[in-house]
Amino acid sequence: MKILIIENETLIRIGIRTILLAESDFEIVGEAETSEEGFRFFQERKPDVVLMSLRLKMTCAIDDVKTFRNHSPNAKIIILAPRAGDGEISKALKEGALGYVLKDISPAELVKAIRIVANGKKYIPTEIAEVLTEHLGMEELTPSEQIVLRMLVGAMSNKEISFALDISENTVKTHIKNIFDKLDVSDRTAATTTAIRRGLVRMDV
Repeated sequence: MKILIIENETLIRIGIRTILLAESDFEIVGEAETSEEGFRFFQERKPDVVLMSLRLKMTCAIDDVKTFRNHSPNAKIIILAPRAGDGEISKALKEGALGYVLKDISPAELVKAIRIVANGKKYIPTEIAEVLTEHLGMEELTPSEQIVLRMLVGAMSNKEISFALDISENTVKTHIKNIFDKLDVSDRTAATTTAIRRGLVRMDV
Protein backbone atom coordinates (compact mmCIF):
# COMPACT_ATOMS: atom_id res chain seq x y z
CA MET A 1 0.00 0.00 0.00
CA LYS A 2 1.50 3.31 -1.12
CA ILE A 3 1.19 6.19 1.34
CA LEU A 4 2.02 9.89 0.97
CA ILE A 5 2.67 11.96 4.12
CA ILE A 6 2.10 15.73 3.96
CA GLU A 7 3.11 17.20 7.32
CA ASN A 8 5.29 20.23 8.08
CA GLU A 9 6.07 19.36 11.71
CA THR A 10 9.28 17.33 11.53
CA LEU A 11 8.88 15.30 14.73
CA ILE A 12 5.31 14.33 13.88
CA ARG A 13 6.35 13.36 10.36
CA ILE A 14 9.19 11.21 11.69
CA GLY A 15 6.81 9.57 14.15
CA ILE A 16 4.30 8.75 11.43
CA ARG A 17 7.05 7.36 9.21
CA THR A 18 8.31 5.12 12.03
CA ILE A 19 4.81 3.78 12.70
CA LEU A 20 4.06 3.06 9.05
CA LEU A 21 7.40 1.44 8.23
CA ALA A 22 6.68 -1.16 10.92
CA GLU A 23 3.90 -2.49 8.65
CA SER A 24 5.27 -4.88 6.03
CA ASP A 25 2.68 -3.96 3.40
CA PHE A 26 3.04 -0.18 3.77
CA GLU A 27 5.31 1.82 1.46
CA ILE A 28 5.94 5.54 1.97
CA VAL A 29 6.16 7.01 -1.52
CA GLY A 30 6.77 10.57 -0.42
CA GLU A 31 7.08 13.01 2.47
CA ALA A 32 6.19 16.66 1.89
CA GLU A 33 6.21 19.75 4.08
CA THR A 34 4.06 21.95 1.83
CA SER A 35 0.84 21.63 -0.11
CA GLU A 36 2.60 22.33 -3.41
CA GLU A 37 5.24 19.65 -2.87
CA GLY A 38 2.60 17.21 -1.66
CA PHE A 39 0.42 17.75 -4.71
CA ARG A 40 3.40 17.19 -7.01
CA PHE A 41 4.19 13.89 -5.27
CA PHE A 42 0.50 12.99 -5.46
CA GLN A 43 0.47 13.48 -9.22
CA GLU A 44 3.76 11.68 -9.81
CA ARG A 45 3.58 8.77 -7.39
CA LYS A 46 -0.15 8.03 -7.22
CA PRO A 47 -0.42 6.96 -3.55
CA ASP A 48 -3.27 4.78 -2.31
CA VAL A 49 -3.73 6.95 0.79
CA VAL A 50 -2.69 10.51 1.63
CA LEU A 51 -2.08 11.60 5.22
CA MET A 52 -2.45 15.38 5.22
CA SER A 53 -1.95 17.85 8.05
CA LEU A 54 -4.85 20.24 8.62
CA ARG A 55 -2.39 23.11 8.89
CA LEU A 56 0.39 23.62 6.36
CA LYS A 57 2.37 26.76 5.61
CA MET A 58 -0.10 29.32 4.21
CA THR A 59 -2.71 26.68 3.34
CA CYS A 60 -5.49 24.71 4.97
CA ALA A 61 -6.21 21.06 4.20
CA ILE A 62 -9.84 21.90 3.47
CA ASP A 63 -8.70 23.75 0.35
CA ASP A 64 -6.03 21.16 -0.40
CA VAL A 65 -8.54 18.29 -0.28
CA LYS A 66 -10.59 20.11 -2.90
CA THR A 67 -7.52 20.50 -5.13
CA PHE A 68 -6.53 16.85 -4.81
CA ARG A 69 -10.08 15.61 -5.40
CA ASN A 70 -10.54 17.85 -8.44
CA HIS A 71 -7.43 16.25 -9.92
CA SER A 72 -8.40 12.73 -8.83
CA PRO A 73 -12.01 12.22 -7.63
CA ASN A 74 -11.04 8.90 -6.04
CA ALA A 75 -8.24 10.38 -3.89
CA LYS A 76 -8.31 8.82 -0.42
CA ILE A 77 -7.29 11.43 2.13
CA ILE A 78 -7.00 11.35 5.92
CA ILE A 79 -6.74 14.69 7.71
CA LEU A 80 -4.32 14.94 10.65
CA ALA A 81 -5.55 17.63 13.06
CA PRO A 82 -4.23 19.03 16.35
CA ARG A 83 -7.76 19.32 17.76
CA ALA A 84 -11.39 18.57 16.92
CA GLY A 85 -13.44 21.52 15.70
CA ASP A 86 -16.79 20.61 14.15
CA GLY A 87 -16.57 23.40 11.57
CA GLU A 88 -13.29 22.13 10.15
CA ILE A 89 -14.34 18.48 10.37
CA SER A 90 -17.58 19.10 8.50
CA LYS A 91 -15.85 21.13 5.78
CA ALA A 92 -13.09 18.56 5.28
CA LEU A 93 -15.56 15.69 5.00
CA LYS A 94 -17.78 17.73 2.68
CA GLU A 95 -14.81 18.29 0.36
CA GLY A 96 -14.21 14.54 0.21
CA ALA A 97 -11.77 13.57 2.96
CA LEU A 98 -12.45 9.99 4.05
CA GLY A 99 -10.81 10.25 7.46
CA TYR A 100 -10.23 12.85 10.15
CA VAL A 101 -7.99 11.95 13.08
CA LEU A 102 -6.20 13.82 15.86
CA LYS A 103 -2.42 13.93 15.95
CA ASP A 104 -2.36 12.18 19.32
CA ILE A 105 -3.96 9.08 17.78
CA SER A 106 -2.37 5.79 18.85
CA PRO A 107 -0.15 3.96 16.35
CA ALA A 108 -2.59 1.03 16.16
CA GLU A 109 -5.52 3.35 15.45
CA LEU A 110 -3.59 5.22 12.76
CA VAL A 111 -2.78 1.95 10.99
CA LYS A 112 -6.42 0.91 11.32
CA ALA A 113 -7.58 4.22 9.87
CA ILE A 114 -5.28 3.88 6.86
CA ARG A 115 -6.47 0.36 6.10
CA ILE A 116 -10.13 1.36 6.35
CA VAL A 117 -9.71 4.42 4.13
CA ALA A 118 -7.64 2.44 1.62
CA ASN A 119 -10.73 0.27 1.13
CA GLY A 120 -12.79 3.33 0.28
CA LYS A 121 -14.59 3.60 3.61
CA LYS A 122 -14.74 6.56 6.01
CA TYR A 123 -12.90 6.52 9.31
CA ILE A 124 -14.27 8.85 11.99
CA PRO A 125 -12.98 8.12 15.53
CA THR A 126 -15.45 8.19 18.42
CA GLU A 127 -14.20 11.53 19.79
CA ILE A 128 -14.60 13.15 16.37
CA ALA A 129 -18.07 11.69 15.90
CA GLU A 130 -19.07 13.04 19.31
CA VAL A 131 -17.98 16.56 18.34
CA LEU A 132 -20.05 16.36 15.15
CA THR A 133 -23.06 14.97 17.01
CA GLU A 134 -22.88 17.71 19.63
CA HIS A 135 -23.58 20.37 17.00
CA LEU A 136 -25.83 18.28 14.75
CA GLY A 137 -28.91 20.19 13.68
CA MET A 138 -27.51 23.62 14.49
CA GLU A 139 -28.24 26.18 11.83
CA GLU A 140 -25.22 26.95 9.67
CA LEU A 141 -23.89 30.45 9.17
CA THR A 142 -24.54 32.01 5.78
CA PRO A 143 -21.53 33.03 3.66
CA SER A 144 -22.09 36.68 4.66
CA GLU A 145 -22.28 35.75 8.33
CA GLN A 146 -19.07 33.74 8.03
CA ILE A 147 -17.29 36.81 6.66
CA VAL A 148 -18.62 39.03 9.44
CA LEU A 149 -17.64 36.41 12.04
CA ARG A 150 -14.05 36.42 10.76
CA MET A 151 -14.03 40.19 11.13
CA LEU A 152 -15.42 39.92 14.66
CA VAL A 153 -12.62 37.51 15.52
CA GLY A 154 -10.23 40.08 14.05
CA ALA A 155 -11.60 42.61 16.58
CA MET A 156 -13.11 44.89 13.93
CA SER A 157 -15.84 47.30 15.03
CA ASN A 158 -19.28 47.49 13.43
CA LYS A 159 -18.21 50.67 11.64
CA GLU A 160 -15.06 49.02 10.29
CA ILE A 161 -17.01 45.97 9.11
CA SER A 162 -19.59 48.23 7.48
CA PHE A 163 -16.87 50.14 5.60
CA ALA A 164 -14.95 47.00 4.59
CA LEU A 165 -18.02 45.22 3.21
CA ASP A 166 -19.75 48.35 1.89
CA ILE A 167 -22.94 47.61 3.83
CA SER A 168 -24.88 49.62 6.38
CA GLU A 169 -24.18 49.36 10.09
CA ASN A 170 -27.76 48.14 10.57
CA THR A 171 -27.01 45.23 8.24
CA VAL A 172 -23.85 44.50 10.21
CA LYS A 173 -25.87 44.48 13.43
CA THR A 174 -28.37 42.07 11.87
CA HIS A 175 -25.57 39.71 10.83
CA ILE A 176 -24.04 39.86 14.31
CA LYS A 177 -27.40 39.14 15.97
CA ASN A 178 -27.87 36.11 13.70
CA ILE A 179 -24.34 34.93 14.48
CA PHE A 180 -24.95 35.22 18.22
CA ASP A 181 -28.22 33.30 17.90
CA LYS A 182 -26.69 30.50 15.81
CA LEU A 183 -23.62 30.14 18.05
CA ASP A 184 -25.76 30.45 21.19
CA VAL A 185 -23.62 33.27 22.59
CA SER A 186 -24.42 36.75 23.89
CA ASP A 187 -21.34 38.84 23.16
CA ARG A 188 -18.35 39.28 20.85
CA THR A 189 -15.86 37.64 23.20
CA ALA A 190 -17.96 34.50 23.46
CA ALA A 191 -18.52 34.49 19.70
CA THR A 192 -14.77 34.73 19.10
CA THR A 193 -13.95 31.98 21.60
CA THR A 194 -16.65 29.67 20.21
CA ALA A 195 -15.65 30.33 16.61
CA ILE A 196 -12.02 29.44 17.28
CA ARG A 197 -12.86 26.39 19.41
CA ARG A 198 -15.22 24.99 16.81
CA GLY A 199 -12.93 25.74 13.88
CA LEU A 200 -15.46 28.06 12.25
CA VAL A 201 -12.76 30.58 11.39
CA ARG A 202 -9.23 30.05 10.14
CA MET A 203 -6.51 31.91 12.00
CA ASP A 204 -3.57 30.82 9.83
CA VAL A 205 -4.37 32.34 6.44
